[in-house]
Amino acid sequence: MHRTNLFKLSLFSALIVLFAAGQALAELPKIADLAEKAGPAVVNIFTETAPKQSQRQPRMQIPRGTPFDDFFEQFDQYFNQHPQQQQKRSRSLGSGFLISADGYIITNNHVVEKADKVNVKLQKGEKVIQARVVGADPETDLALLKIDNGSSLPFLKLGDSAKLRVGDWVVAIGNPFGLAHTVTAGIVSAKGRVIGAGPYDDFIQTDASINPGNSGGPLLNLDGEVVGINAAIIASGQGIGFAIPSNIAKDVVAQLKSKGKVSRGMLGVTIQSVDENTAKALGLSDAKGALVSQVGPGSAAEKAGLASGDVIIAVNGQPVADSHDLTTRIGNMNPGEPVTVTYLRKGKSQTAKVTLMERDAKALGQMGDDPAQAKGGDTLGMTLSATDPRTGKPAGGLLVVDVTQNSAAAEAGLRRGDVIVEINQRPVATPEEAASIIEKEGKARGAVVVLFKRQGQPVFRSIPVQ
Repeated sequence: MHRTNLFKLSLFSALIVLFAAGQALAELPKIADLAEKAGPAVVNIFTETAPKQSQRQPRMQIPRGTPFDDFFEQFDQYFNQHPQQQQKRSRSLGSGFLISADGYIITNNHVVEKADKVNVKLQKGEKVIQARVVGADPETDLALLKIDNGSSLPFLKLGDSAKLRVGDWVVAIGNPFGLAHTVTAGIVSAKGRVIGAGPYDDFIQTDASINPGNSGGPLLNLDGEVVGINAAIIASGQGIGFAIPSNIAKDVVAQLKSKGKVSRGMLGVTIQSVDENTAKALGLSDAKGALVSQVGPGSAAEKAGLASGDVIIAVNGQPVADSHDLTTRIGNMNPGEPVTVTYLRKGKSQTAKVTLMERDAKALGQMGDDPAQAKGGDTLGMTLSATDPRTGKPAGGLLVVDVTQNSAAAEAGLRRGDVIVEINQRPVATPEEAASIIEKEGKARGAVVVLFKRQGQPVFRSIPVQ
């Protein structure tokens, strides 16, 4: 009797396990129907770029019929490229997808930039179609193409990437390593990734397999809607790919289609995020906001009265988390649009009305390089001098003559040749002034903020003070 009960219990347990396994299998996504329906709208992109030819060197003028004539003829043949002896045109492979029945295609900018010719191949049919680049946006790595191949082409719908949740199933379709129409599946691993690809990074991270050649292809939800445009991978990692959210693509594509370019607002400032040490040194309650390290001459920010050292904490009443948050939000606004900027100046909150300027290459060039991306008696491990030892002339601040290895200043990134102009927003002209501020304010707050110039560009660094 006891054995019979044990057998019944074991059988019941096995049935429960089988039922649970069946339920788990039933919950796995069905990819085949989705891939079959979406696949025809995904295209293979081939680009061609002609190599730049060097100028043919003119042949030395030797009278015909002389003993040297044959020699220079052979020299010219073997060492001087003839115009007809051109190298083959280089080709690259990428992916894209149709978004309308009349032939508009989304892909990555890096797939088509610098190409002389862009060719597209549809899933069905061997015909190669030449595409026209309608417009491209390098800052989001998106491009819009157009092919003329009828008005009933298969296409995909752009979905709402904001509705994606970490853990949702997604499907990637593309041409990795030239293997046409490869389908891979995975989940959303993370959202809002900033990987240093551009000023508007907001990537979807996925473990759906993405490889070279997938660039520009769609990342689909289980409803067959495009929620991302596959754009980047980590070469040394597996199962780590990145896609541009569809909600970013919607606005970019609309502008590219209507005017061939993207217009964005710009304050005209160089900014850095506020870390904990910077917050301590400036007496801020939270390590939030964007610290202004430079204001462009004639910029919208300068006209509104913003200055180096201000900490922007809100735009139109909405808090600013960090420098990336500020750049993204201002970039989503239009040139000429008025905005209210709230900022802290020496601890006091102020507001300014700013009419945004247009973000373009000329405006960015005036700002110079972003100092936030800059790399590498005794004061915090520095030897400071009010004069330049090489010339004997005033340094225009305090010249960093030397930095002790592993010191607080070295850890903060200061190096020999930097010129310190302010500490805790106070001008410093002598090493004694610097030491006094560090001794009084630095030790009380636990850190100081140093404004220095490196190759003429202003940079803020926070240094902890023990």
